[in-house]
Amino acid sequence: RESMLRFAVAPTEELSLNDLRIALLTYLTASAKGEGFVVRFEEGDRSRHVEGKDREILDILELFGLAWDDLHYQSRNLTIHQQLTVKLLSSRKAFACFCTPEELKGDRYDGRCEKLSDAEVLTIEKPFTIRIKKPVEPVKFEDLLQKECVFTPQQIDSFVILKTDKTPTHDFACAVDDMLLDIRFIIRQDREALDTARQIHVRDTLGYDRRIDYLHLPPLIASENEGVPGVQRLLKEGFFPEAIANYLIESALKTPKELFSLEEAIEWFDIEKLHARPTPFDLSRLKWLNREHMKRMDAKELSRAFGFADASVGEVVKCHIDEASTVQELKPRIDAIFGPKSFEGAQAEAMREIQSLLQKAPAFDSFEELESYLTRMSALEGEALHNPLRALLTGFSEGPELNKLYPHLKSYIQEIIR
Repeated sequence: RESMLRFAVAPTEELSLNDLRIALLTYLTASAKGEGFVVRFEEGDRSRHVEGKDREILDILELFGLAWDDLHYQSRNLTIHQQLTVKLLSSRKAFACFCTPEELKGDRYDGRCEKLSDAEVLTIEKPFTIRIKKPVEPVKFEDLLQKECVFTPQQIDSFVILKTDKTPTHDFACAVDDMLLDIRFIIRQDREALDTARQIHVRDTLGYDRRIDYLHLPPLIASENEGVPGVQRLLKEGFFPEAIANYLIESALKTPKELFSLEEAIEWFDIEKLHARPTPFDLSRLKWLNREHMKRMDAKELSRAFGFADASVGEVVKCHIDEASTVQELKPRIDAIFGPKSFEGAQAEAMREIQSLLQKAPAFDSFEELESYLTRMSALEGEALHNPLRALLTGFSEGPELNKLYPHLKSYIQEIIR
């Protein structure tokens, strides 16, 4: 492929919804353009690196159908990062800095080490970082959403590019890695605009002249009633990837229809139509989408989320969808159907009578046949029959109509009433 788009992530913490949103939009852009999609792990802060977190993130991307064409680890470019640092030092575009964090005051570097001579540097026996010299002119770049962005030399500052342990800082490594991968377009969060300016300054200073275009996306933000949950939390609660992806894409741009798959979104996705404003997270909207996607799912596949591999159980789940939104909300309903029932209270005697009749009864194709048989054999009818029958079959006193449930439960009747 001639060029690539990359999703860069640190293997340090749970993948956030905003991270996943960036990954989805980057994947859609790459797919729409016919370009490659790269996943890159940025492991610059070793103290925060979590063992196995990279595999966990890759598993989530796979779950959401984000197939990558290439996979990179920032640490594997360490030698190149160091060589380019030496190049900047030798051309006097970077310098050694011996200042400790305690010696530096405020957000701006005061330049105290920039004027040290080579001889003076050789006499200092302290750990040092390498800083790139701040630009002389403002750094400007065009953003697809935010239009022209301008950062002054004071904002960019003479920032550290190599730490005391001789590993690169995030901005330096990111700038170099994007050069090495020939990245031509980057989608990132709007809070990273200063990082973008610093990375442009690094590439300019290294003499790299290929243009990289940017889109800085405003984030999903907490609403008055709820914060923005992590991806893992939503998956554990029983939100399906299809619904989460649907929600994240529609939160970023106006879509031609409410319900869609990732494959369908590729056909109409247009990066130039993204919103230029933050979007409050809307849990009720996500729940609605989850219900609607469950209704669209293959019934056998849906049943797997509840520990089955049976289309009939999937159809039972679909009968309950209007009452609940997630697997965790629905699971007690499905577990109760196949779990032990409580033969207590006013309905206990009727439940035992119906249980005894069903144990001896032939199989009935329709609920009407079952109802007619039980009425004839027990003299129970109407609510006097339906209420204990519902409790016996579902474990609940309320729920979907029994005539809708029965066609999907009939093959399990003997197991249910045991």
